[in-house]
Amino acid sequence: MSEPASASVFIVEDHPLVRRGIEAIIAKRYRLAGSADEVVTAVEMIRERRPDLVLLDVKIPGGGGSAVVEAVRRFDSDVHFLVLSVSASREDVVRMFQAGIDGYLVKTADENFVLESIAHTLAGSRPVSPEVAGYLLNIDRDIPAAAGIERLTPREREVTTLVARGYSYRETATTLSMSVKTLENHMHHIFTKLGLASRHELTRLAYETGFLRPDGADN
Repeated sequence: MSEPASASVFIVEDHPLVRRGIEAIIAKRYRLAGSADEVVTAVEMIRERRPDLVLLDVKIPGGGGSAVVEAVRRFDSDVHFLVLSVSASREDVVRMFQAGIDGYLVKTADENFVLESIAHTLAGSRPVSPEVAGYLLNIDRDIPAAAGIERLTPREREVTTLVARGYSYRETATTLSMSVKTLENHMHHIFTKLGLASRHELTRLAYETGFLRPDGADN
């Protein structure tokens, strides 16, 4: 994970005046990796520039913020996603977490809260505005865990297979030729997508859903 002062942030916001205001705030603490105002351009630029975090709205031309998250997750599971939106509806919050975001802020948040939330997201936390925090209490009912496994990226499924079979993080990282830090980032995204809190819950889920089988004939 990049240190906050050196982390790069990409902004996806379709209102020019709002986007410029957000850029001015973010530039006070982070490096700007660029910005886009619709889905296709955002995905292409994120693929090219590989920012540490993407700050995005829910309502984006071309399919919405969830389309950006889902497309980027297919080629980069390490990038962090933090929503900054005027919407505080349960439907939007659940849909964005289903897509794989790390946190959700509403645009009534003040400047310091936004900057601190970016730092917390980069550190592996899941910040949310008070207006939407209550939705997360029952979000597991809206995001079925079994369906979540099907949404994991191929790399995340490889990680899940090894960790759920009892490999340590270091053994898993070595087997998959990645650093332990990268492995930890993968685990963070897996836990977020599945609504889990520990590797023990992941192991139980993997076997209960049939993703892993005792005989080794895994999906």
